[in-house]
Amino acid sequence: MNWQIERHRLVFHKEAGTSRGVLRDKDHYLLLLAHPSGRKAIGEAAPLPLLSIDDVPSFEDIFTHFLTTAQLQQYEPQSEEELLSFVQKAIPAEYPTMRFALEMALIDYYKGAQRCWFDSPFVSGLQAIRINGLVWMGSPAYMQQQIEEKLSLGFSCLKMKIGAIDFEEEYKLLQNIRKQYDASKIVLRVDANGAFLPEKATYYLEKLALLEIHSIEQPIAVRKHEAMKALCQANILPIALDEELIGVYESEAQNELLNHLKPQYIILKPTLLGGFAATRQWIQIAESLSIGWWVTSALESNIGLEAIAQFTATFPYNTIPQGLGTGLLYKNNFESALQLKGENLWRIATS
Repeated sequence: MNWQIERHRLVFHKEAGTSRGVLRDKDHYLLLLAHPSGRKAIGEAAPLPLLSIDDVPSFEDIFTHFLTTAQLQQYEPQSEEELLSFVQKAIPAEYPTMRFALEMALIDYYKGAQRCWFDSPFVSGLQAIRINGLVWMGSPAYMQQQIEEKLSLGFSCLKMKIGAIDFEEEYKLLQNIRKQYDASKIVLRVDANGAFLPEKATYYLEKLALLEIHSIEQPIAVRKHEAMKALCQANILPIALDEELIGVYESEAQNELLNHLKPQYIILKPTLLGGFAATRQWIQIAESLSIGWWVTSALESNIGLEAIAQFTATFPYNTIPQGLGTGLLYKNNFESALQLKGENLWRIATS
């Protein structure tokens, strides 16, 4: 199995504002495996600046070292279970983005290098995935513009990133939506990315609760477990853990974390959690504790996004809007079979 890594720098159409700064471009690494059919199996490593724990200098060199040491060139997967074991041995858990890429590439290889990672009616173009409309941080005018665009496209669930500008300005934007649409018409989610100080979080959550916000992602910074537990227990507003999950690898530790904090939801980003098997493990634990969940992309290219969408579609009972709406962010993205129609993400089946 000959392999290679290709680096691509994807450029955003518009600056992507987060609580950690503004992104204008982003490096993506494609792992390509030569398949006997002549096609290339593909996996994507897309470390997220300042969030992925393996967003490190010399990323490509480290990835190459792991693949060489694991003797990937001499390996051919015989079963999905065996290839997952190979991934876990080849790449340490502390490099989840690389694990995701290798798992994704090997699944594609095992299934004939046809970019069909997980089969379902979604892959055949017979079923769609409902997603939320994402509103990026920016000036009030820019955020208002995005809100209007998403509403005009027919989204019934909006997710607004908050914490970059003045809270009162952000609150006014949310308030304006609520004046036009009640909670039965438009579901509002907010994502603070850990921006609130623990001592002020209760105040912010109480104000947001007045607007019937569906949930807030990561209101305070990670590893402040007692403060987060208190917010979850207060249930002023349903809390969804996101960054809190990153870096927690063992099922025992995951179970302990969710049992201790008892959030209402968890947000699952396969790229940042170490792949699909790792994500499935979080799902099993969450469901055993009656904790809701949804899957979110993490600024992957269309290639990684499609694999994540196919994975998400294997859980058809989870009808809550997913966070898979980042495919149109880049000027120079790869071609994709994905197509967004209103709030529904479809895969256009090819012959």
